[in-house]
Amino acid sequence: MQKRNATVAVVGAGDFIGGEIAKKFASEGFTVFVGRRQGEKLAPLVKEIESAGRTVYGRALDARKEDEMVSFLGDADKHAPLEVCVFNIGANVNFPIVDTTERVFRKVWEMACYSGFLAGREAARLMLPRGKGNIFFTGATASMRGGSGFAAFASAKFGLRAVAQSAARELGPKNIHVAHLVIDSSVDTEWVRQLIVSREGAQAIENLDPNRLMRPAAVAEAYWQLYQQPRDAWTFEHEIRPFGEKW
Repeated sequence: MQKRNATVAVVGAGDFIGGEIAKKFASEGFTVFVGRRQGEKLAPLVKEIESAGRTVYGRALDARKEDEMVSFLGDADKHAPLEVCVFNIGANVNFPIVDTTERVFRKVWEMACYSGFLAGREAARLMLPRGKGNIFFTGATASMRGGSGFAAFASAKFGLRAVAQSAARELGPKNIHVAHLVIDSSVDTEWVRQLIVSREGAQAIENLDPNRLMRPAAVAEAYWQLYQQPRDAWTFEHEIRPFGEKW
């Protein structure tokens, strides 16, 4: 492993996709800063990365709070130049439109769109003086089309896509790669497995098609591929799905 003088910040380092992104970049020699609202839940991830001989810093982070985002990314950049910022907050909820409260709609927007704006803006402020960097946003099927019961989530993800696209057009000519990764599939997480059980019964998990769900590690690999792209062939929007997914 080649140790790099560079930092990766993962905003929304959950137990699955975010954690796998952190582990992938750490394994490639990057110092990793990971943040999530309940910072104590980062302990297993930090321990796993450190036990592999890599460098990681875990922080409690409410990405909706501007001062916390500024501090989180600023501290990452002080340790080593911030080379990659990954925004990976989801807020996937499903409510009928008449049951979607003002609080739910606003909170989902704050988590999945507004905090993404904060992350992208602050990362750009740190990267622009050096004239290089990478800012990646995790999108979803809801980034491309609204579904029944997903008014709050889809509107937030549509908004995040717009933030990312605007940033890409502004920052790309300044040598900062901005990309939006659309995960057009269910990801293999405990929450998704429980959802399948509630909808289809326990036997659905016992007989689960291995190609039905996307592995979090496969998503992390997609981010690594984005990072490696030559700047004369950058991708802005990258859609990924299992080969058996109907779309």
